[in-house]
Amino acid sequence: MASDRHGDSHRIRVVFDANALMMPGQFTVDIFREAEGLVGDFEPIAFTSVQNELEGIARGKGKNASAARVGLALLRRCTVIESGYENLPVDDQLIAYARDHDSIVFTNDRALKDRLRKEDVDVMILRKKNTTELIRG
Repeated sequence: MASDRHGDSHRIRVVFDANALMMPGQFTVDIFREAEGLVGDFEPIAFTSVQNELEGIARGKGKNASAARVGLALLRRCTVIESGYENLPVDDQLIAYARDHDSIVFTNDRALKDRLRKEDVDVMILRKKNTTELIRG
């Protein structure tokens, strides 16, 4: 993998979408430990567009808002960057970045997962609310 401006070329990049960052608030799962268990040492990445998405959800009420606030707190453990594809919808940004930077996307969004697999991008998902799995693209 070639090095670029977004981090260490020796570490796998795992890009977290809003859905993944909300999982710990919904299912009490440690997404970072789970990701490390699947791929070893990795660089956690989140986009500013994902941060904005979480901020919007967190302003609401209920379980999703609470989970989004947990997700915002977890952003401190990620490298938060501009995706380089800000003109695209967030899911398209995730696909383009992961494809162009040989990264894995962590999501449980079914539609996004299906699109990533069609693009041959590796996807990390949560199964049965407590088991993560890496699906090779």
